[in-house]
Amino acid sequence: MDNNNSAHRHLYFYAVGLSYRKADAGVRGKFSLDAAARAALLQQASAEGVESMIVVSTCNRTEIYGFAEHPFQLIKLMVDNSRGSVEEFQRAAFIYKNNEAVDHVFRVGTGLDSQILGDFEIISQIKTGFTESKNHGLANAFLERLVNSVIQASKRVKNETELSSGATSVSFAAVQYIMANVENIQNKNILLFGTGKIGRNTCENLVKHTKNDHIVLINRTKEKAEKVAGKFNLVVKDYDLLPLEVPKADVLVVATGAQLPTIDKDILALNKPLLILDLSVPKNVDEDVLALPNVTVVHLDDLSKITDSTLENRKKHIPAAEAIITEVTEEFNEWTNARKFAPTINALKEKLNTIKDNELDFQRKKISNFDEEQAEIISQRIIQKITTHFANHLKDRDTVVDESIEWIEKVFKISPLAPEGGTSKTVYNEFK
Repeated sequence: MDNNNSAHRHLYFYAVGLSYRKADAGVRGKFSLDAAARAALLQQASAEGVESMIVVSTCNRTEIYGFAEHPFQLIKLMVDNSRGSVEEFQRAAFIYKNNEAVDHVFRVGTGLDSQILGDFEIISQIKTGFTESKNHGLANAFLERLVNSVIQASKRVKNETELSSGATSVSFAAVQYIMANVENIQNKNILLFGTGKIGRNTCENLVKHTKNDHIVLINRTKEKAEKVAGKFNLVVKDYDLLPLEVPKADVLVVATGAQLPTIDKDILALNKPLLILDLSVPKNVDEDVLALPNVTVVHLDDLSKITDSTLENRKKHIPAAEAIITEVTEEFNEWTNARKFAPTINALKEKLNTIKDNELDFQRKKISNFDEEQAEIISQRIIQKITTHFANHLKDRDTVVDESIEWIEKVFKISPLAPEGGTSKTVYNEFK
């Protein structure tokens, strides 16, 4: 979209979406976006004139960070490409604008907003989201700088604090639960169905902590299961054998990425108790299994409520993490402000040069022995000093940048162009 059109638009930076905080797993499942849905969403965004945005969808959240005149433009994209409705979104969603939106992205990316405090897996999802947006031409300079700043803050929180100390994650919480609730676990039959990221991590934790050496692995794509199994010396069975393997299991861990339930009452021909851990979003275990007397189902959300000494210890490091976020956010805001006022300073310089050229032209006709070279040098030095004064004022932390820019533009009757590589001047002027 060209700058002339977008200069008349009032764009704001929004973070919209829903997360585990207000949306249960059922609702999150409806709004879950796989790779194909995210691609369709970005294509639609491009067609509808959205200039820059990122989509993030994990088991705990589905969120969009982007520029729009109104947040509903972004909400509509989410609803159009998922199984969720506007009404469901309104009941469980959040909408943050400008600085609040930036703060939210920093908290998500640094693990402070994770369902299990200090879980840093989300940062790789943000990186993926940014790459997908860039491939669709939907990542402007602001968004690129923001993502890089969040990555920097995430690394520093990980390296300089103990927010992620101790082995705590959804997969570790799952293994903790199994060990606490299943006696003699090293001799029980464990079946792991699905080898995505959570499945792989659960597998590793099961091997490490349960000392069980007969874990069976099943995945729709057998090669992926074999890759994971080879690392841990586990047994892999064909996907077709799932109905035969489930009755043998004492513990069934479901960690697939399917959009609809893969485990239901019909597949569970049981004559002994079965503990099922559903680590999938959307839920992959049908609710009809709850009618069976021998079955216990524990979902991702139940596991996240397990608070142990590790999590309590992590909470002590929140202030240190927040201090790092504040520092990196301030650097980002300084960059945003400088980028915001650079076009105004350049336009001011051009205006003063025009005044200078007219004045020199007038003096050249009026004064017979006019020293044009000397006048040019003196004028340029004065212009440089004036613009430096304005720039220093705009850089000052106490300056309300938007008001000052507006004042300068009114006084000097200037209308700056967009900063190079940006979407429009309005994006930066409206960002408060």
